[in-house]
Amino acid sequence: MTTAAIDCDLHPGVPGIAALMPYMDEYWRHTLVERGIQVLESASYPPNAPSSVRGDWRGANGAAPSTVGQLQTQALDRWGASIGILNPLFPVQLPFSRDMSAAMARAVNDWVRAEWLDRDDRLRAAILLPNGIEEALAEIERLAPDRRFVQAMVLCMGEVPLGRREWWPVHAALEKAGLPLAIHAGSAWRHPPTSVGWPSWHVEEYVSNAYGFQASLASLLTEGVFGKFPGLKVVLVESGVTWLPAFLWRLTKSWKGVRFEVPWVDRPPAEIIRDHVRLTVRPFDAPEDADTIARLLDHMRSDEMLLWATDWPHAHFEGDATVPQGLPAGLLPKIMVDNPLATYARLREGGTT
Repeated sequence: MTTAAIDCDLHPGVPGIAALMPYMDEYWRHTLVERGIQVLESASYPPNAPSSVRGDWRGANGAAPSTVGQLQTQALDRWGASIGILNPLFPVQLPFSRDMSAAMARAVNDWVRAEWLDRDDRLRAAILLPNGIEEALAEIERLAPDRRFVQAMVLCMGEVPLGRREWWPVHAALEKAGLPLAIHAGSAWRHPPTSVGWPSWHVEEYVSNAYGFQASLASLLTEGVFGKFPGLKVVLVESGVTWLPAFLWRLTKSWKGVRFEVPWVDRPPAEIIRDHVRLTVRPFDAPEDADTIARLLDHMRSDEMLLWATDWPHAHFEGDATVPQGLPAGLLPKIMVDNPLATYARLREGGTT
């Protein structure tokens, strides 16, 4: 373990709506009580699925870890990361009411700030964005002054493709604030997660996240976001890695034949994505042998795209195998320190409020 390692994906678990009540106004506290909304769970992360929480990290009655003390014991102190980035997955994207989504996002972000960031100086966090562009902009404006928030997060399968012009005010605000756009695995469940309809099983939905990430990248690229906002970085969180080279190859090949359609894409798509996009390494989705990994990295043609992450408390490895096997030892300082520092400008300046 590199002593200055930066863990780019940790998940603070909200134990229930009751934990968020102190961070809501009277109207929303009353509304949620009257409507009997005590929990909010997404099918993207079933609470009892082995992938959602590693078995040895579950608390009483199999509950997911939900305190900073559990994070310290199970991950931060255990592996010695100097900084950890919290990406809250409480599903504020599910309510169709933009007002409710915004109220929940505000509460989650304030809960993270009070219960996690204020209790460990090593921690940073993503701003969890609600549904609605105006509401997302308001949350960025509200929290960007707190330098401990180092990115803003959405899901890879939302309501509107992320490159569409409806999203451009958000991209502009993030570029201005120096905040990357984090795109995390998961769905807002506005559309089927596959192109041929609704799946029957969780495993179908789980693997379909790769399609969601590909669609998000294609939208950002072809709509011209990276040309319009050249300072914007995008971080794919919990996306897997091995699908990327084939996707870049096909996207670039197809662009060559129809580039007249998108003249603002003035360079090969693979080059643009290498400049702007980063991926966390858990899950990696590759055989654990050095030769296969070496070929994959060669196809990516970049040593700057990967970011170290344990994805705590999700179950993507056993014991203390925090780095995917097969990654070359010489690349680890880049993945664990240099690349995160280059991606997150606020990590280079400290984390004062």
